[in-house]
Amino acid sequence: MSFNPFTSQFLPKASLIVLCVLLYFPISSQEAIPPDLNEWIEEGMRDWNIPGMAVGIVKDGEIIYARGFGEKKLNSGDPVNQHTLFGIASVSKNMTAAALAILVDEGKLHWDDRITDHIPWFELSDPWVSSQVTVRDLLTHRVGVGRMLGNRLQFMTSESRDEVLYRMRYMDFEAPFRYQSVYSNVMYSLAGQLIEYIEGVSWDEFLMTRLFGPLGMTNTLTSITQIETGANIAHPHQEIKGELRSIQWRNWDNAGPAGGVISSVYDVCQWLLMQLGDAGKYRDTTLISTRQMNSIHRPQIALPSGNPYAEQASYGLGWRISDYQGVRLISHGGATDGFNTSVYMAPEHQLGIVVVTNTFNLFREALSYTLIDALVGIEAFDWHEHYLNRYRAAYDYAMEEREKIHAGRIKDTRPAHELNAYLGTYYNRAYGEVRVYKNDGNLIVRFWGDSDLSARLEHWHKDTYRAIWYNPAQREEFCWFTTGKNGKPDAFHFEFNLRPILLQAGAYPSNYTRVVTFEKTE
Repeated sequence: MSFNPFTSQFLPKASLIVLCVLLYFPISSQEAIPPDLNEWIEEGMRDWNIPGMAVGIVKDGEIIYARGFGEKKLNSGDPVNQHTLFGIASVSKNMTAAALAILVDEGKLHWDDRITDHIPWFELSDPWVSSQVTVRDLLTHRVGVGRMLGNRLQFMTSESRDEVLYRMRYMDFEAPFRYQSVYSNVMYSLAGQLIEYIEGVSWDEFLMTRLFGPLGMTNTLTSITQIETGANIAHPHQEIKGELRSIQWRNWDNAGPAGGVISSVYDVCQWLLMQLGDAGKYRDTTLISTRQMNSIHRPQIALPSGNPYAEQASYGLGWRISDYQGVRLISHGGATDGFNTSVYMAPEHQLGIVVVTNTFNLFREALSYTLIDALVGIEAFDWHEHYLNRYRAAYDYAMEEREKIHAGRIKDTRPAHELNAYLGTYYNRAYGEVRVYKNDGNLIVRFWGDSDLSARLEHWHKDTYRAIWYNPAQREEFCWFTTGKNGKPDAFHFEFNLRPILLQAGAYPSNYTRVVTFEKTE
């Protein structure tokens, strides 16, 4: 990059007070904004092939920077601004935790309440665990039940949140209860449903009336169904087979409390202002008590750091907490459907940063740490080069592993049966029903009656197929049939790639998968 903040340096604070630029909002706090920041971001976007992004910074109780870059949709020429809406995905989790904190303040809920005290029918595969799971367990990812699907697919798309939660009684545990952190969107969906059972209103309505309204987050939504025609909204993008492409939005309604919020950097800055300073207070209104905000921001369970520069990492209630160069950071990321978000706070420095982008990338992390270094006075480090090299190494590794899978394909084999023998309906207690049918001489699999979750089965070898999703953003995954003692296909097995090593390379290879067996019913 031609501008290097690590050699030309962010100038000393006294000089920057003179040089700081006014971008959309007056900088009444007179804090240091690097003078070449805009150009550095734009060049970084080119290096990472990012169509559009937006950045917001709050400091000492004020928004000191809020700006959009690039375009909402590739080659559209429609510019992103500070009010453009992006899917902020898992940043929604700390909003769900904050909503529950309001109920705790009102004495309607306690962090250590058992879920069955409020939702009596709740059940997991272990009866004792079912009776012991608490609100705190949900919010700290320590139940032991992980992802149902990866970020490319939505589980039982048209079903209600309660129906999805009911299916959890058939799910296996990935780790013993309270043994370690197992990231779980579905447990956050359960946390959001507590609101409906306690208050009699949906998670969506509660957030809009009790949090977003008082915070002036008038541009924030909880569902894609709330997007109005002509709205100022970004489009998600993914790199598919080496080409950056605009992809469709996906409905996250049945997992909204885990990742359904849609917002702008301007609105998220209001959220950060409530988190910082006199935490829980926004302007002259206290929304959440200091006591409950302290609980939200307090480490609850240890995590692997994942960052060699962080001395420790833990998870609070909807927030990740780490120590970096003597600075306490509270953060969370979000990723789904071609949207990537990073949110960082340094509470002791009254600093908050939000970066949203409309394609997967690590530049948002490089930018976040660059800003943290500059604004809290840490010696500059070339985070852009660090993350770019890390990405390139990950891409090479993922492509090598993908080619190994391709090299293992057995050539010149045929299925054990005629195609008609595989047709029919298959069922799994946890994952519901799938249908295998034939179209234009090809086997097609459709999940949950959803045309958006249909894939053509490409013969791979023997009775193994590669499912080529009709939605190219969902990529390809492997599946296979097995034959029963009657000599006919009796089961369909699908390998869901819950977390690809690098989605730019494809849904596989993946180091986090789940094979689901669907028994043939007809």
